[in-house]
Amino acid sequence: MSQQPTFFPKVQAICERFEQLTRQLEDPEIVQDPAKLAKAGKERSELEPLVNAYREWLECERRMADARELMREPDPEMAEMAREEIEHCQERMRQLEEEMKILLLPRDPLDEKNIMLEIRAGTGGEEAALFAADLFRMYTRYAERNRWKVEILSLSESGLGNGIKEVVALITGNEVYSRLRFESGVHRVQRVPVTEASGRIHTSAATVAVLPEAEDIDVKIEDKDLRIDVMRAGGPGGQSVNTTDSAVRITHLPTGMVVICQDEKSQLKNKAKALKILKTRLLEMEREKQEAAIREERRSQVGSGDRSEKIRTYNFPQDRVTDHRIGYTRHNLQGVLDGDIDDIISNLRAFRQAELLQAGTES
Repeated sequence: MSQQPTFFPKVQAICERFEQLTRQLEDPEIVQDPAKLAKAGKERSELEPLVNAYREWLECERRMADARELMREPDPEMAEMAREEIEHCQERMRQLEEEMKILLLPRDPLDEKNIMLEIRAGTGGEEAALFAADLFRMYTRYAERNRWKVEILSLSESGLGNGIKEVVALITGNEVYSRLRFESGVHRVQRVPVTEASGRIHTSAATVAVLPEAEDIDVKIEDKDLRIDVMRAGGPGGQSVNTTDSAVRITHLPTGMVVICQDEKSQLKNKAKALKILKTRLLEMEREKQEAAIREERRSQVGSGDRSEKIRTYNFPQDRVTDHRIGYTRHNLQGVLDGDIDDIISNLRAFRQAELLQAGTES
């Protein structure tokens, strides 16, 4: 028998819970209750990867025991095969133990949330607005790859029309926040602008904020805390300007937070979108307060979590993208802007998991 890791009692308890849920899903009483059935099914599916890893570990242990028996055979060829099997099993068991450690990490309850994606042009004038548009296209393409839905809630275009001063979009789908949570921060681009005749490289920036979507159960807003103003919508260059008072500005009096929506021709739709954005920003404000209180004990994001820090550089002359938080660099920048960012996101998530594992060993 192999020496079992110290965390295995916790794994075995989860396996027992998994079996209990399996029996529940076969219980006629549970089957007839859609809410209970869905809840039990969801919990079971979340535990299944850990249970499968543990079962494979036990199978490797059994195969290794059989191989040790074969090592006693006088046939040298058979003994060599048994030795190779033991080495293979030992390596696979080490891999499975690391996988199980990660699967045992507590899940962030926000991971399953949809997100509010906010992108704003920073320093760099029109070039920054063009870069903000590039980033929004990148996330839109990535969303398409994951079959997520993107809904623009608010959009302010630049004077030339193909750049973005600010965009707020709702992205809905499976594990959206879990995958995009580390995109918050300052993104920097280095390239020769189309308007630059001398060929000089310019540096521009845009900020990205990824906020878990607030639901009614998360944030309660009293009517008395809101001031709602309606006004005539405006647009770039006099185009697409509504001639009715359909634009809505909501001011949250306790915080002074202001949200304006004017993209819809319906005042009611603009109000609904503005409220959604306001709730999400208030939820993020509250979350940041809570995290600030415990930041000394554990970091909640890759890096310092400060949105003012430069997190990534997109260098066109060198055809590379570098994430400064983890020192990860890759080439094929156009592929990145086309939404091929799975490797960057996977490396950021792996770094975060390593931090959590390290924190667990130190506590």
